[in-house]
Amino acid sequence: MTILDPADMRTATEKQAAPLGAGQTVAGEKHTATGLARGSSPRPPASNSFLDRFFQITKRGSTLAREFRGGIVTFFTMAYIVILNPLILGGFSAQNAPTDVAGGWLSAAQVGAVTGLTAGVMTVLFGLIANLPFGLAAGLGINSFLAVAVIHEVTWPEAMGLVVINGILIVLFGATGARTAIFKAVPKELKAAITVGIGLFIAFIGFVDSGFVRATKGGPPVQLGTDGSITSIPTLVFIVGLLVMGILVARKIQGGLLIGIVATTVLAAVVEAVMHIGPGSAANPGGWHLNTPVLSGQLVSAPDFSLVGHFDLFGSFSRIGGLAATMLVFTLVFTNFFDAMGTMTGLAKSAGVAYKDGTFPKLKSAFIVEGLGAVAGGATSGSSNTVYIDSAAGIGEGARTGLASVVTGLLFLGSMFLTPLTSVVPLEVAASALVVVGAMMMAQIREIKFSKFSVALPAFLTIVTMPLTYSIANGIGVGFISWAVIHAASGKGKKVHPLMWVVTVGFLIYFARGPISALMGA
Repeated sequence: MTILDPADMRTATEKQAAPLGAGQTVAGEKHTATGLARGSSPRPPASNSFLDRFFQITKRGSTLAREFRGGIVTFFTMAYIVILNPLILGGFSAQNAPTDVAGGWLSAAQVGAVTGLTAGVMTVLFGLIANLPFGLAAGLGINSFLAVAVIHEVTWPEAMGLVVINGILIVLFGATGARTAIFKAVPKELKAAITVGIGLFIAFIGFVDSGFVRATKGGPPVQLGTDGSITSIPTLVFIVGLLVMGILVARKIQGGLLIGIVATTVLAAVVEAVMHIGPGSAANPGGWHLNTPVLSGQLVSAPDFSLVGHFDLFGSFSRIGGLAATMLVFTLVFTNFFDAMGTMTGLAKSAGVAYKDGTFPKLKSAFIVEGLGAVAGGATSGSSNTVYIDSAAGIGEGARTGLASVVTGLLFLGSMFLTPLTSVVPLEVAASALVVVGAMMMAQIREIKFSKFSVALPAFLTIVTMPLTYSIANGIGVGFISWAVIHAASGKGKKVHPLMWVVTVGFLIYFARGPISALMGA
């Protein structure tokens, strides 16, 4: 992510340890997923510390400080899920919580506890086994799907049983190599487009979360702020944070994103103390989104793990029938499978650990552990856990190994006891980091040959569909379908891998699952 400049006045040792993107060079040394290319100058001597050797920190051009810093930044950009997931899945009473078909509901406090527990355990596990700086937590797409659609047909335990089945299938795909084979069948231009699309997507998320971009009731779908102007103080804090982080990163200040997050959070706390803005609501549209930057009341509380193991594996099949339950599982698997695949593609490229074909070290292990995250999320009733695109913030800070994930995971485990502290950072501050990182990820667009329209159109559709539909899986699906059809129709069908056709058919079913279910009476 960091581009070295000849005028950079850091020491030679610092330059050698600086994180590089795939293919970048310094003094004739070509960076690859496993270190420096053969025949180049020798890399800096590795540290004798256990952490350095286990996580290959020096080998990947990183340092202990960068890994710890990156892990902390990733946690702060992901910490909102500990607050948001309970609001989506649960509530403080049946009146303000999503109720299932039998009238059951989940306690927000209990959902918060298992959200931190599962994210912490799975992120640490991912760091230790896959050795990649990716954080895992409850996926926002799937938890919303469960709360809005699934529980109107089944109970919460039955819905979580479907999530567990979804995770088991994904683990099997990973263990048998099917997921890896599909990953390798994707053309490198589409993989680059997925990375760029994710960058645009997370930047758009940042703009929306901060209130910089808002939906309209008439006219264009979205607009700048309120009525085309910035009138919210929290949105102004977002703009300040964006500029501060942008300046720090542009000046190559080590820890720029973390410094920016902390500094902007302090600014937000001061603004709130002076102006008493309060949380955003229908009555207070100019308030803070999700978190209000105030420390008050009890700072430490014991987590309640009552939801662990509270799932019914096959109850939904007897309640709504095998066909309807299978269609729900199909939707979960496709969303989980390709969201994670696209996210890991983009993150690996951003971290500079991707090979030329887009794969990365311990690919199979990463797929298996990510699938276990779905199993664990369903088993704890916190929803499927998956790799988070917000991890790009930690990568932008310099994280290159699983040590950063271990740091992030331990902080998630700590968040179970310190929920008030995790809620201090307002969403507007995290949004600033997402926009900066989104800009960094856009650099991969140089790998797409836009001069070839058979490549340009599928890549373009992949990139724009992600933010416009708020779904990574949708962007990948549109890209796959358009790539296969255009290449076949233009006489280049032999260049389309057979697995691309298989997945294309799967995506056609995925996009038409509503009418298909209706026709089949599901």
